[in-house]
Amino acid sequence: MDVRVAGVNFFDTAIRGQALAEVPGAEGVGVVAETGEGVHGFAPGDRVAWLTNSHGSYAERIVLPADGVVPVPDAVDDETAAALLVQGLSAHHFATVSHPVRPGDVALVHAAAGGVGMLLTQIVKARGGTVIGLVSRPEKVRSAADAGADHVLVSTGDAFVEPVRELTGGEGVHVVFDGAGATTFAASLRVLRTHGTMVFYGPLIGDVPTIAMNDIPRSTRLTYPVTEDHVRTPEELRARTAELFALVERGELIVRIGGRYPLAEAAKAHADIESRTTTGKLLLFP
Repeated sequence: MDVRVAGVNFFDTAIRGQALAEVPGAEGVGVVAETGEGVHGFAPGDRVAWLTNSHGSYAERIVLPADGVVPVPDAVDDETAAALLVQGLSAHHFATVSHPVRPGDVALVHAAAGGVGMLLTQIVKARGGTVIGLVSRPEKVRSAADAGADHVLVSTGDAFVEPVRELTGGEGVHVVFDGAGATTFAASLRVLRTHGTMVFYGPLIGDVPTIAMNDIPRSTRLTYPVTEDHVRTPEELRARTAELFALVERGELIVRIGGRYPLAEAAKAHADIESRTTTGKLLLFP
């Protein structure tokens, strides 16, 4: 595969930080250079995107199993497709399976100006929900609002609890999407309404919370989604990505690119994403 664009994700920094003998990069877009024996459905010259557990997308060329590759529609550009595989599938999983958002649901989205947060906001809105977005800095408010958040709160720690309760008339939200780690976990549980769902996906960003069963508000649900469970088969991977590409084609999902870096500046991209000052998706170009 000739790599055109590689996506940068926070967990890529863990590969580097653990000094593993791996090239980071779980996703990208490129052009098929050649196919192996027994590969069907792809031919040299095809434009494709991929999701790989073996990493390696920070490269000019990559060898991939066909099971992790999906065709990219002509109407979807390289940058958008490269930005959707990890974060888009995660957001899709959260809002369609972990808590299938229904019209009228109120969702609290942490890190609403980040790559996952902005995609999640748009998917929730496309399904008829209302979004309360949380951002850590005032300069991120505009990005979250532009993604469609109905309300945007600047908050760190547990400062969002009372404002969220006020916005929901004291009822709380139907679902919290929390990728902020242990620092917000307990507060997120406190803003759930009866039968609400806590969708927690934060261990790569912050410390893992510890919790006793009695700490979970009664008549609420707690789930820890893993994207691999959303795309267990090649058929599921293609079906889910096709749904995301269709949202893009209908104009219901717009990917914001927060930074573009030549491959040689991958270290800078990592420094920027770790600083938590970026918004949107970061991309590398060989």
